[in-house]
Amino acid sequence: MTRSRTRAFFRAGSLALVLAAAAVGAQAQGHGPGPMGGGPERMGGPGMGMMGHGFGEHMLDIVNATDAQRSQIDAIFKAARADLKAQHDANAALHTQMRDLFTATVVDAAAIEAVRAKLSLAHDAVSKRMTQAAVDAARVLTPEQRAKLADLAKKRAARMAKRAPG
Repeated sequence: MTRSRTRAFFRAGSLALVLAAAAVGAQAQGHGPGPMGGGPERMGGPGMGMMGHGFGEHMLDIVNATDAQRSQIDAIFKAARADLKAQHDANAALHTQMRDLFTATVVDAAAIEAVRAKLSLAHDAVSKRMTQAAVDAARVLTPEQRAKLADLAKKRAARMAKRAPG
């Protein structure tokens, strides 16, 4: 392979790495449209009718949640979304920084690791805040309602296990 072809090969490989990292990061952060990466919708915005961490409207229907419970849970996830707005913007900047580092003329492993560590901390902060919102929402439901949700989750997991390859 000639030197220019080798360089082009590594450039293409680096770009593929960046795109893969960006896709994984975007999915983890909830960037982009759609049910699996819907930005604010993923955290409970109007686009999906989700309130976050499994407290979808349809689940509240299944457990016969009262209007008061629905209002409380909606307020909990609305507050979480507001708390995470700045974090979402900061994480997008970190993803951009990571892309820029991978596409630089010289790949700086130490700088990439530093941004990766920041992203890891940011993901943990988002997870922690959404888990707290889920805990707060679960406390709004009765033990019977939570048991019904747990039973639904077990049945769904069993269906998913049947679909899993080998």
